[in-house]
Amino acid sequence: MAEKKEREKSAMIRVSSLTKKYGKTIAVNNVSFSVDEGEIIGILGPNGAGKSTLMNMLTGYISSSYGDISIGGFDLLEKPSEAKKLIGYLPEVPPLYPELTVYEYLSFVYDLKKCSLGKKEHIDEVMDIVKITEVRNRVIRNLSKGYRQRVGLAEALIGNPEILILDEPTAGLDPKEIVEIRNLIKKLGDVKTVLISSHILSEIQSTCRRVIILNRGEILMDADIEELSTNIGPNSRYGVRLTAPEEEVIPVFSSLPGISKIQYVGSFEKGTVDIIVEADKRVDIRKLLFDECAKRNWYILMITPLGVSLEDIFLQIVDKNGKTALVSPETQNEDNEKTTDFSGETDEKENLDGEGKEVEDGETYADITNGENGEEEIKNDGDN
Repeated sequence: MAEKKEREKSAMIRVSSLTKKYGKTIAVNNVSFSVDEGEIIGILGPNGAGKSTLMNMLTGYISSSYGDISIGGFDLLEKPSEAKKLIGYLPEVPPLYPELTVYEYLSFVYDLKKCSLGKKEHIDEVMDIVKITEVRNRVIRNLSKGYRQRVGLAEALIGNPEILILDEPTAGLDPKEIVEIRNLIKKLGDVKTVLISSHILSEIQSTCRRVIILNRGEILMDADIEELSTNIGPNSRYGVRLTAPEEEVIPVFSSLPGISKIQYVGSFEKGTVDIIVEADKRVDIRKLLFDECAKRNWYILMITPLGVSLEDIFLQIVDKNGKTALVSPETQNEDNEKTTDFSGETDEKENLDGEGKEVEDGETYADITNGENGEEEIKNDGDN
């Protein structure tokens, strides 16, 4: 009873001075953070930042060189069985058995985890949660990548763990599948503690409330996303819609004190102009704009404060600390994170893989990196 009370007071995940070395290379360096019950937290970083190494240490898959990990109040080193029972883990590539049906595989996982819940009822419930009931009797190798990812998520949910650790959960999925998986993660976040590792900014911004930015194996920032978007940087940004001559707006507003940038957005209503105004935070540009418009008989129809995007924040922080991440033989494999485009979209002009090789149109980074996994992975993807 005393142990239960102690667990209730502690964070669901607590990491202290965690370090992982491969020879002289430091993949993760003195990382400390905690995750409270019910939080959805994103671990964000460029390729080779050490995200997957961190995830593997949190799940007990690899050991740390130094530092401590506590899961639900249990020390991962001293009480590994108790700690691991609380974790459901989805690696970037789910370790599925392609020759089994979905139900056979989840039944195998159930037995492997030595679950005490009613077997059929529990598996049926998990399949319903991740929406794979209709494919329960299909062979896994014949499923699309989106469905295989759902099966991997179902595997993580077997045993009803309190914590979900998801490594690149939408890697290689099409846009529709990405939206479905993100919505599922947010739904699971209502009843679970969720830790997501990704290099895709839009994924973290759409699913998480807090972000930990990792680069070169070190934490550069740990903060609430909403707080970051409003407080970072020296300037404030506003979206403005007004009635005014389009050709006069930018020259007039650019001359006002404290305004650093005016961006023309377009005209979405007849006779109006939409702009984004960036100004020094010490200046209340709302009054400045209102006074200037009053002088010219212009009318402000809308003025909306805009936060800084997570992409802007990420680039500011990482650029300041250097973009190049440490890459060890371990992190080079584990952090084969599909693309270096942090927006989650492919750059048509510089469509490169992780090693700087050019990717042809229509070819995904997964297609190139699947060489070590054999051709079967590529063949399976064709079943979409």
